[in-house]
Amino acid sequence: MIIPAVQAGRAAHVCHPAHLLKSKGHSMAKSWLVAVLLCFFLGALGVHRFYVGKIGTGILMIVTLGGLGVWVLIDFIMILIGKFNDKQGQPLAK
Repeated sequence: MIIPAVQAGRAAHVCHPAHLLKSKGHSMAKSWLVAVLLCFFLGALGVHRFYVGKIGTGILMIVTLGGLGVWVLIDFIMILIGKFNDKQGQPLAK
């Protein structure tokens, strides 16, 4: 995404860093704190899995209500100890 910027009366184009990362096949790191909070409050609905890009397992969590709580508990512990990754296998950013 190129964002027009005005500098001293003339237009200049500035590239947005997030767009550059996405264009190279990378994505922005997902927040550890956001994942912890989503898992704690909405874990049975798999919202934390949707957040990190794991759509398929997020849907399975909705259908099974978080594996009747067991799956949510495991995910919550994994997020807390830093062993939960996003869809690309990248760790969550603290």
